[in-house]
Amino acid sequence: MSAKRGRRSIPLTLARSLRLRCPACGRATIVERPFQIKHHCPACRALFKREEGFFVGAIVANVLTTELVVLATYFALIALASAHFDLLLAILLAVAVLFPVAFYHHSWSLWLGADYVIESLPVYTERGRVVEDGDDRARGNGRGESKP
Repeated sequence: MSAKRGRRSIPLTLARSLRLRCPACGRATIVERPFQIKHHCPACRALFKREEGFFVGAIVANVLTTELVVLATYFALIALASAHFDLLLAILLAVAVLFPVAFYHHSWSLWLGADYVIESLPVYTERGRVVEDGDDRARGNGRGESKP
């Protein structure tokens, strides 16, 4: 069983990701506290923190976005403050240090959204077991028990 809820709309998933909501249901936030992402969605049980290395995509999204923002800031400032090179470097340094910190949760959210659109998100169960699509153990026997 996955966190799939019908067709996965890219604009809807992007809107949810930008609002830091669960990409699968949009009912809960992905943020537990500053710089801490929830393990799973309390509403639909979509798993946010997966295997080791899953977060690398969020890091790459953060780094690439930071590079683009620094580059855009450079081009915007070079026309305005080309004579004040020290000021330009100070502003670029501030943007390069502060932007990735401010964008941390959004990079996670956008990465989760992309993963949801591409392959859906697995569901977290109470026993700590992750249930994927096609997993026979995810189907109960009608009494709330899993098949062995």
